[in-house]
Amino acid sequence: MALNGTIVFARYAFMPNRLNYCGGDDNKELFNYCVARHSDPGLFEILQKFQAALPYLKLIAHSNGIADPFDLRVVEAYWIGNSLLNRVDLVRFYDSLEARFAGQLNGKALGYLLSKPPLGARPHHSFHVFDVHARTGSLTHDIETMDHCRIGWGRVVEADPGRLLVSHRPLKLRGGRLVLGSEEPRIITGQIDGNGFVSGFQPGDWVSFHWDWLCDVLTERQVNNLERYTRYHLELANRTL
Repeated sequence: MALNGTIVFARYAFMPNRLNYCGGDDNKELFNYCVARHSDPGLFEILQKFQAALPYLKLIAHSNGIADPFDLRVVEAYWIGNSLLNRVDLVRFYDSLEARFAGQLNGKALGYLLSKPPLGARPHHSFHVFDVHARTGSLTHDIETMDHCRIGWGRVVEADPGRLLVSHRPLKLRGGRLVLGSEEPRIITGQIDGNGFVSGFQPGDWVSFHWDWLCDVLTERQVNNLERYTRYHLELANRTL
């Protein structure tokens, strides 16, 4: 069954919501929607509470003439990356960041953040992790936290519905720069009490994860886009690290 944008967004948003990092107090409902793959106005209402991500979705949608910020193409652009990001008006992106964060950041930190749209930053989740979280203090700013908060990807080595072993490239700090390290194994959780969002994967498949929670099986195109935009925003973050 094809998934719509609200369900895909919810899959990626579920675990940080469970950890009380974003969204409202609706984690059980969010989980049940994802397991059932069912979308209705109740899910849409829950997703309105993700105030960190929603402005990015609206910006991507508006820049591409898409009415629904939870359109599947828009959701993919934010979490994974796709060509919609290249059509975002960077002046509008700058203005959006200034309006959101001018009251939270001091002059120097705000200046660093606002320097990124003119350099080509895009409203991708990796930008928010590497440049926004790092300055707002909304999460502990360390390598481990950033590595869990970004959308990770890896190739399945051992496939079990509840726990997967994947090979992935973790975030590292080398010579004062953020980089993707060498491949290493990582355990990813795929179920809670016997229920999860993704099934049918097998060794060799590419999967995405967020806070070590399995979100989706990726196509080669999606893997390439996710790596591309992650590396791109790592380089931008390194300019003001």
